[in-house]
Amino acid sequence: MKVESPQQEVVVEKKRKIPHTYAIIFAIIILAAIATYLIPAGQFERVEQDGRTIVVQDSYQVVESNPISFFELFKAIPEGMSKGSAIIFYIFLVGGAFGIIRETGTIEAGIHKAVRKLEKREKLLIPITMIIFSIAGATTGMAEESIIFVPIGIAIARAMGYDAITGTAMISIGAASGFIGGMMNPFTVGVAQSIAEVPLFSGIGFRFAVYIFVLSMAIFYVMRYAAKVKNNPEKSVIYDIEMKEKEKQRERPAGQFEEFNLRHALVLLIIAGGLAFNMYGVFEWGWYLTELTASFIIIGFASGVVGGIGINRMFDAFVDGMKLVAFGALIVGFARAILVVMENGLIIDTMINGLASAISTLPNTLNAVGMFFVQVVINFFIPSGSGQAATTMPIMAPLADLLGIERQVAVLAFQYGDGITNSIIPTSAALMGYLAVAGIPYERWVKFIWKLIIGWLFIGALALVAAVLVGVQ
Repeated sequence: MKVESPQQEVVVEKKRKIPHTYAIIFAIIILAAIATYLIPAGQFERVEQDGRTIVVQDSYQVVESNPISFFELFKAIPEGMSKGSAIIFYIFLVGGAFGIIRETGTIEAGIHKAVRKLEKREKLLIPITMIIFSIAGATTGMAEESIIFVPIGIAIARAMGYDAITGTAMISIGAASGFIGGMMNPFTVGVAQSIAEVPLFSGIGFRFAVYIFVLSMAIFYVMRYAAKVKNNPEKSVIYDIEMKEKEKQRERPAGQFEEFNLRHALVLLIIAGGLAFNMYGVFEWGWYLTELTASFIIIGFASGVVGGIGINRMFDAFVDGMKLVAFGALIVGFARAILVVMENGLIIDTMINGLASAISTLPNTLNAVGMFFVQVVINFFIPSGSGQAATTMPIMAPLADLLGIERQVAVLAFQYGDGITNSIIPTSAALMGYLAVAGIPYERWVKFIWKLIIGWLFIGALALVAAVLVGVQ
């Protein structure tokens, strides 16, 4: 049983002052309903082109208003769930499949073995660990799942003469770098592209190039800090905490993990083969959410059988995996309710037309950067990637049409705006989980990471400028 200390209780109290994500979204739904009484109704003409719905430029017309009633406000929530059902069940079932993979112990055993082999190679420890976790972040959207590895990272970092910040950063910033790159992240890029009616996982080459820059900066940043701490421990932003740890004369326990065995190797082979097969299906057979979901279920079940966890345990893990993503999955439906209210109230096109008019005189590159920073702000209030995609992409995609920008660029603006600040905002569940496990005060983490966040934001802005200039599709 977990017992909270008085200090932890104070932290919990402080956290409660931040509105719940669902409360924020519900407040936005209410504001959207009120807006239907204040904003003139209007509509664009839309046409089908190349399998997607396109907004016709200069076709906006004012129409008769249709304000949303009190009952229609609440009716929009189940309607939003219904309209977002494909994405919601995609997230649930993929989460369940990953739950089975986690239950086999393969990920823990594999990473534990890899990290342990690097214990005596200090110069390679940081980059290789970060690369491993970045690959997981880029392909499976690993975020909260990596929290369990933080104690391992801290124990090894301290044994090498570094501090807890270094150990936490190796895990969290490594995963974050891949999450930002998101080449095959099903929970952010996959959801956003499906809403924007962009081919699934298209633009993967451009994303990979940006990912290399993001990861390289992160590795350089962490290694530079680690070297500084090793040369002079007083340079650590948590020097006092490290001194208390040394007084205890013991390291934080790293946890018990199975030894990596043949079953684990076979599960890893199934995962790698399954992800490669998914890529082939997307690019050669035009697979979409339904096919990808089915493929992930097969990967999960095959991993469970090969991992030897048994039928009952496998389905328990499947359900547990779905429970872990329930917050993010159902928030898609809530976010869709905002769109339902604005669509039924006939004001969404008026808002799009207003945004387009406000920035249409700017160069396209600045429009894209503007979209990016709008997403950065929204991410503070809606830190769920899939929820933010469901909230913003229905507006950003047609806005991109009106501004003459590729929808892929709008997806990139969302992707970088969502991913970069997850490593610093206090509303990020993953970040607060990392810090809680590591025992690192939030303000000390901010002191450590703020320069990297600025660097990442700069890379994101430059990437969007480049995406516009080269016409990424």
